[in-house]
Amino acid sequence: MFGLITNFAGSLLGKLGSAFGLPSVGLKPIKYFIDSQFRDHVIPTEGSVVYCDLWVGAEHSGIYIGDGQISNIVVTDIAESYVRLSDPDDFTSKSILGRKIYVSCDDYGAVGDFNVSDGAIGHVGEKSFYGLVFKNCHTFSTKCVNYAPYSPSLFQKAYHRFLSLFDSEWEASIRKLKHTARERLGATTWRLWDWDNSAKDTPEPDWQAQNDFFKQQALTPDFIKALRMELGDLLDYEDEIKDDTIPDDIRKKLQIFQKTLVNISDKYDEVAEFLTQYPNAGFCYEDLIQCQDTDFVALAKELQNNTAIKNLVNKLGRNYISQERKKQQKIPKANKNEVYGTHQSDDLMRLLPNELANLDDDTLETLFYARLLEKRLLTYELSGTTWENQTKSEFYKQKTGPVVACLDTSASMLGSPLQKAKALLFAIAHILKQEKRSLHVILFGASGQTKEYTLHNETNLSGLLRFLQHGFGGGTDFQTPLQTALNIIKNTSNYQKADILMISDGDCQLSHSFIQTLNTQKQQLNCMVYSVLCDGKRVDDNFSDEVMVL
Repeated sequence: MFGLITNFAGSLLGKLGSAFGLPSVGLKPIKYFIDSQFRDHVIPTEGSVVYCDLWVGAEHSGIYIGDGQISNIVVTDIAESYVRLSDPDDFTSKSILGRKIYVSCDDYGAVGDFNVSDGAIGHVGEKSFYGLVFKNCHTFSTKCVNYAPYSPSLFQKAYHRFLSLFDSEWEASIRKLKHTARERLGATTWRLWDWDNSAKDTPEPDWQAQNDFFKQQALTPDFIKALRMELGDLLDYEDEIKDDTIPDDIRKKLQIFQKTLVNISDKYDEVAEFLTQYPNAGFCYEDLIQCQDTDFVALAKELQNNTAIKNLVNKLGRNYISQERKKQQKIPKANKNEVYGTHQSDDLMRLLPNELANLDDDTLETLFYARLLEKRLLTYELSGTTWENQTKSEFYKQKTGPVVACLDTSASMLGSPLQKAKALLFAIAHILKQEKRSLHVILFGASGQTKEYTLHNETNLSGLLRFLQHGFGGGTDFQTPLQTALNIIKNTSNYQKADILMISDGDCQLSHSFIQTLNTQKQQLNCMVYSVLCDGKRVDDNFSDEVMVL
């Protein structure tokens, strides 16, 4: 009955359906509005295919047989169903998306076939095994559509054989049903049946909210996959309505929405290399747009290719986060490459041939599915054991403090030095974030010029990225940020025992009197100062405990 949700698009957008009752974002509310307000409505004819959206990513389908009745599969119990006649109200009773019914159509109206409706009527009352994969409403509907006369050309036959080689879907999906309806019935489009006279009440979606939602989602591979599926459906829909009378302002809004999805998809490709460095950072499209001055490609390459950055990150990881102990041990490993015997299971890859033979018999097929559900199919049992030498890692935590990082944004840092500095800071921030430890960042320039940002459990790396767009671009003063860092360590309880990370080009010196004050406070606070020079030149300073050159 329910289309199987096998991808992230269904899970992501499905949450939206449950959260809002009706979908507020994505293509469905747009289609509902346009199809209700501006496209011709139809009344199904005998043998028409009809479907409704249950929730986002799941549909229910059936066959219209006339007199307002739809032949469809209804689930009665766990893995049990039967075919019955339903009116539109009953047919859409499980829908949470507005209870809209779409009908198979061509350019002139609803299309169907008497052979299809007769076949659907003939199945009424049949009880059957029900499964999301093998037996569902789309399986039934497709079976009925195939009752329509069909004389494929040699080209069509060859084309279908070709497609079958690449068909990896088990489920009889709504896409497959639509494809069959197109071939057998000539269904080139799908239009609304205003069965309850509610089309006029369909609200216009909040177009700005549509665009904002997608711009604000974290750019993960799964989200991009869902977005590109949405974009593909949108392009298909725009092609479907190209000859319909749609107001220009609505078409313009639709094009803006399409452009939003395209821009997000393109931006992801542009920064994918960078995003892989921070898989849980939560960067969204708006974050990246606000950081147009950042060369993400260069930043990613800096992270990947700069050995000094990698060494420092690894060092910080060992010193601040955890220690690792490794030991060799011999462990048993299951090696299922030997036939041990037979047993009962639901392992379809190791079925005995006599079980597969049951699928050729209509009567025994139902028994096959029942035994599959009960995990009672006869299958080969594999067994075996090997012993392998493996390295076992054991980690134990050290009680250490967070980090206060001071980043030089003076004029001398512009260009490559600042790019290296950002790459380093992001790498360190990523480590600390994973370890649930805080990072306080101080941007500094000339005397008295500072901006501060705290990375903790409630903030994320995308916020840090936006923060790093700020800078001063003038002179350089080290005393102000160092004293600020010391005050944070001294006066903030969760920053006790923090170390100071100074990131600059080294083009500044401290006075002798402040050096004395700094050394005294470092000893009192039990902290150290690590300096990283980003211009490739070693500058001896008189305040750092350790200096590294990138």
